[in-house]
Amino acid sequence: MITKKVGIEGMNCGHCASWVEETLKKVDGVMDAQVSLEAKNALVDLDEAKVTDEMLRDAVVRAGYTVSNVS
Repeated sequence: MITKKVGIEGMNCGHCASWVEETLKKVDGVMDAQVSLEAKNALVDLDEAKVTDEMLRDAVVRAGYTVSNVS
């Protein structure tokens, strides 16, 4: 398991952060996701054999937001 940091643009309330967190947690291979509205990012614990950066980007975009970076 590794942790990735996903920069997220466009969130402006707690509901936004909760929605992104819920969407990320639905990705197969994601064990946990913690979204910070203040830091504008998510820390995602994942199985690197199952989850790609592109899958994380797609989940955030599906939730209605923009990814600034994945590291």
